[in-house]
Amino acid sequence: MSSEPATAAIVAAAGRGERLGSGAPKALRLLGGLPLLAHAVRALAAAPSVDLVVVAAPPDHVERTQALLVGHHDGAALLVVAGGDSRPASVCAALAALPTTVDVVLVHDAARPLVPVTLVESVATAVRAGARAVVPGVPVVDTVKQVQGDQVVATLDRTRLRAVQTPQGFSRAVLEQAYAGTGWSATDLTDDAGLVERIGTPVAVVPGHEEAFKVTQPVDLIVAEAVLAARGVLA
Repeated sequence: MSSEPATAAIVAAAGRGERLGSGAPKALRLLGGLPLLAHAVRALAAAPSVDLVVVAAPPDHVERTQALLVGHHDGAALLVVAGGDSRPASVCAALAALPTTVDVVLVHDAARPLVPVTLVESVATAVRAGARAVVPGVPVVDTVKQVQGDQVVATLDRTRLRAVQTPQGFSRAVLEQAYAGTGWSATDLTDDAGLVERIGTPVAVVPGHEEAFKVTQPVDLIVAEAVLAARGVLA
């Protein structure tokens, strides 16, 4: 990396992913013959704005993760660090490892392996253009009900709702300020933008992409395989 201001992409990849079943950590499950993580890192590294990819790996799989990613980060430097026992702890560990030259930070979930390079670049470009926090979002197509116990208490206006994806982009200073604050815990924090909102920083939205979906259940792997086949990646 040069001494010029840089953009880094953090990948939170230390989760166990119990909903995918027992076995390897979620980020290391195979999709089209490669770990989910390798697909995600490839997309991030291929974005023209990204100079460095920092992977927060399961603490007992750091060396294995480093080896698995050889040859899969063309276009960007790679750093693998030990993640924490929660997603926020992993992001904090990756933040602490960033070079001082980094001023824009993207945070991505390894469980979104098929994020298009164009979406990564869109988020990074929005931060570079002046937004201090940016999330990609897609319109909600289902009717969403607010419930209390087993009773519906409200029907929300879905035209005002977005399903938020990653990578989410931030000014490094804003993200560090958000994580340095108090009043949050791993159990009530579902994304980094939510933490940034708590310190009063506006969060902009850019259009998301249907292929940036999250792999959570076994059926999601089947869908992901179909996407790879449609892209011509699978035989």
